[in-house]
Amino acid sequence: MSLIKWDPFRELEEVSDRLNRLFTRPGARAEGAEKGMAVTDWTPAVDISETDTAYLIKAELPEVKKEDVKVTLDRGMLTIEGERRQESEEKNQRFHRIERSYGRCVRSFQVPDGVDTARIGARFDNGVLAITLPKSEKTAADVKKVEIA
Repeated sequence: MSLIKWDPFRELEEVSDRLNRLFTRPGARAEGAEKGMAVTDWTPAVDISETDTAYLIKAELPEVKKEDVKVTLDRGMLTIEGERRQESEEKNQRFHRIERSYGRCVRSFQVPDGVDTARIGARFDNGVLAITLPKSEKTAADVKKVEIA
């Protein structure tokens, strides 16, 4: 067993990091007056891209099972919810450090105007949730270049 020198500033830094994650967490969202503020245990990383025909949202949900993922669209707000369950400590196994977050996660995004909400699709593969938000035919046809005089 090796001796580890105690560093009180490291503990303060860990507390500061936890508070920063709590107050700057993008997963925290208002859910109406009756539900208040939802604070999640961790926040999945996302990439959002756009093509001429659709928007694409890719969310990293490692070690989350497909049945623990829920995608909803309510009044123009697309919400991704999931839960990553913590491994239980077994008889012959001891954890020396746990840095990954476990529990519930939530991310919400305002759907842009011109999305065909009836054709939104989602695919979950290898821990990545890919949501396709097709642009409506009318919106795609309305795009035109404006000449500057």
